Amino acid sequence: MTNNDVLRRIRYIFDLSDTKMIAIFALAGKETTREEISRWLKKDEDPDYLKCKDIELAAFLNGFIIFKRGPKEGSTVENEKRLNHNIIFRKINIALSLQSNDIISLFDLVGLPISKHELSAFFRNPNHKNYRECKDQLLRNFLQGLQQKLCSSEKDAK
Repeated sequence: MTNNDVLRRIRYIFDLSDTKMIAIFALAGKETTREEISRWLKKDEDPDYLKCKDIELAAFLNGFIIFKRGPKEGSTVENEKRLNHNIIFRKINIALSLQSNDIISLFDLVGLPISKHELSAFFRNPNHKNYRECKDQLLRNFLQGLQQKLCSSEKDAK
């Protein structure tokens, strides 16, 4: 999954407008324009497509954490220059305040059973012997489970 894919999916799952996305970036100290966001959200084949860099996605995810949970007192946001799927997975998890059982149920929704031990391996320090790299398929399934859960809860509310 590319950074652009992650950005597109989060925007769709949480129904974020351009204005809201600009505000989320601003929460992490990144000024962005409607045009930039539009170009990041375009399909890869589109001539106006713009690749979303790690530092830009990090700013969005850090802003998303603040947007969902509120600002942390006495700390400033430091946007990472390099991201991997484990960091992206962790940041989304933090923003949504998900517990391991919540994440496991999201994977169950998409037919990908995962144990607590497997799950904890993705959140370990990369130097830890039980650390496991989060692959494209796992991140994609997590976002898909999140989408299914939120879309079904919206239907239930109607």
